[in-house]
Amino acid sequence: MGKLQPARGTRDIFGEDARRMEAVTAAFEATARTYGFQLLATPIFEFTEVFARPLGESSDIVTKEMYSFSDRGGEAITLRPEFTAGVARAFISAGMQQSLPVRLMSHGPVFRYERPQKGRYRQFHQINAEFIGSETPETDVEMITMAWRVLESLDIVDKVTLHLNTLGDRESRTVYRDRLVTYFGAHKAALSQDSQRRLDTNPMRILDSKDEGDRVVVEKAPPLDESLTQASLDFYARVEDGLRACDVPFTRDTRLVRGLDYYTHTAFEFITDALGAQGTVIGGGRYDGLIEQLGGPSVPGMGWAGGLERLALLLDAAPSVQRPVVIMPMGDAAVRAALSLAEDLRAAGHTVIADRSGNLKKRLTRAAKAGANHAVILGEDELAADRVTLRNLDAGDQESLPRKALTDRLAAWS
Repeated sequence: MGKLQPARGTRDIFGEDARRMEAVTAAFEATARTYGFQLLATPIFEFTEVFARPLGESSDIVTKEMYSFSDRGGEAITLRPEFTAGVARAFISAGMQQSLPVRLMSHGPVFRYERPQKGRYRQFHQINAEFIGSETPETDVEMITMAWRVLESLDIVDKVTLHLNTLGDRESRTVYRDRLVTYFGAHKAALSQDSQRRLDTNPMRILDSKDEGDRVVVEKAPPLDESLTQASLDFYARVEDGLRACDVPFTRDTRLVRGLDYYTHTAFEFITDALGAQGTVIGGGRYDGLIEQLGGPSVPGMGWAGGLERLALLLDAAPSVQRPVVIMPMGDAAVRAALSLAEDLRAAGHTVIADRSGNLKKRLTRAAKAGANHAVILGEDELAADRVTLRNLDAGDQESLPRKALTDRLAAWS
C-alpha cells in the first residue's frame, strides 16, 4: 500500500496553523460573549432537506457542492455546507421562539465539494453568529460591529474593507425581480446554461454568477436601488448612521447581493486583498424569511460567517505559546516523585513536559528542541535532600534549591 495522504481538499492541522486558528476562534468567542452570545454546537450532518430547502434545489451548493448520501436507514443525509440553516433548524427544534431574542455563536468544520484553493478546502472551518428575533436596523449595526471587533482584536482590521449594501424589503425585491427578468430575458442567449435556468427560478442568483460571460451581462443590469421602497431606504439609512456612531468605516457596494429569497435589507462582506486575489473573509446579512421557509414561525434573523482558515492567514504571526518546563527524573525512584512535582507546577500555571528516558545530555537536547526555558533535574542526591536542580536553558545557569521553593523560583526567574 502506498503512502497514506489526507483526501484531496482536506488536511491535518497542527503546529503554527493550529495556533493561528485557535487564536481566531478564541477572539471570536471572547468578543461574542461581550455581546451576549451563547455557544450552540449543531450536528455536523443534518437531513438533506435542512439545507436543500432554504438553499434551493437548483442552487450550485445543492447540485454541485454538497456532500450528500443515504445512510443505512435510507435517510438522505448531508454534511453541513454552512451553519445558518442548521442553526435555524435548531432554533425550531428546541422551541427557542419562547425566549426571543436569541444570540447564538457556533464554529467548526463545514464541507463543500469544490476546487481546493488558498485558504479554502473541501473540509474547511467557519465561525458563525446568528441574532434571531429582532427586526431593527440597530441589530444589523450591532452584528456588523461585532464582526469588526473580532477583526480588531486580532489586529487585522487594517487588512480588510467593509462592503455594505441593502437588498430592500420583499416588496422591493418583487419589483426588482420583474426588472431583472425583463433585462436578462433580452440577453438570454449570452447567459450560461445555469443562468438561463435561474432566469425562470430566481433571476437574482444570476447576479452572483462567477461565469465570465454572465459577468459581462450582469455589469449592465439595472441597479437594485431604483426598485427600493421608502421603507427600505429608511432602514438602510439607520444602518449607515449606526455604523458611523460606532466608528466602523464602510464602503457602499451596490453590486453586493444575495440571490436567495429569504434575504432582505442589509448585506455585508469584509473583503481583503492581502491573500492574493480579492476574497471575502466574513460575510452576512439579514434573513427575515428563512425560519418560516424551514417550517418555523415568522421570525426575523441576522447573521454572518467567517472563514477560519482565511482569517488565520491574515494574522501577522502565529500566537506564541508558553514555553515549557521539562522535568528530568534520573533513576526509578525519582520517576514517582517527578509525577507529583509536575502536577504541582501545572497547578501553578506552568506547562510541564516530563522526560523520563535517555541520558541527561539527550534529554537537554530534546528540551531545547521543545523550546523549553527551564529543566528541573531530579536525581538520587536531590531526592535524599528534598531538593531539585533547576537549570536555565537560555543562560546555561543552574542552581540547587529546596523542592518547596521551586514554584516561587520559577516565577522569579521567568
